[in-house]
Amino acid sequence: MKKILITSLLTLVCGLAVARAEDAKKESPKTDAPKTEEAKKSDVKEVAVIKTSEGEMVLEFWPDVAPKHVENFKALAKKGFYDGTCFHRVIKGFMIQGGDPNTKDEGKKASWGQGGPGHQVNAEFNDKPHVRGVLSMARSNDPNSAGSQFFICHGAPSFLDHKYTAFGKLLKGDDVLEKIATTPTEPGDRPVKRVNVESIKIVPADSIK
Repeated sequence: MKKILITSLLTLVCGLAVARAEDAKKESPKTDAPKTEEAKKSDVKEVAVIKTSEGEMVLEFWPDVAPKHVENFKALAKKGFYDGTCFHRVIKGFMIQGGDPNTKDEGKKASWGQGGPGHQVNAEFNDKPHVRGVLSMARSNDPNSAGSQFFICHGAPSFLDHKYTAFGKLLKGDDVLEKIATTPTEPGDRPVKRVNVESIKIVPADSIK
């Protein structure tokens, strides 16, 4: 008799649980609503197109390992911060460096390499190796002092790994990287002939052929 009562109670409880679950399904709101335009934009993969006096380079970003650096670079590029600057430091077999707003003025050569955007980005050191074509951020002795200056590796400076923030890589324009990296330089690793950055545009990746 006791066994029958226990079985009956279990059946009743299970029945109520199933009924409640069915009611919850009916009452719960749908979560597959269409995305807003802003959400759709954030899903679009973007790349940087650097137009230089030596040709164009296209670089992809790595927001999965350095989100703040990617966000900072994109924001500066979108407001035209880099337009009119130049690659002020070039070392063959090592890297080409640019992004200093002081380089817009030929009269400020003494201060080239010292300029920035007026803010700093904390380090996001990661496991991406510094090999040819990798985009990384320049900084001072303070690990959290990245601002606007960036460099693109010409060689494979592995001694920078886990000490500088790599946040992207060259997709197209290796020949342009080669031209810039092998241009004649004068003391201070400054190109004899100005290597101008005419513009850096952030565009959808699927717009690049």
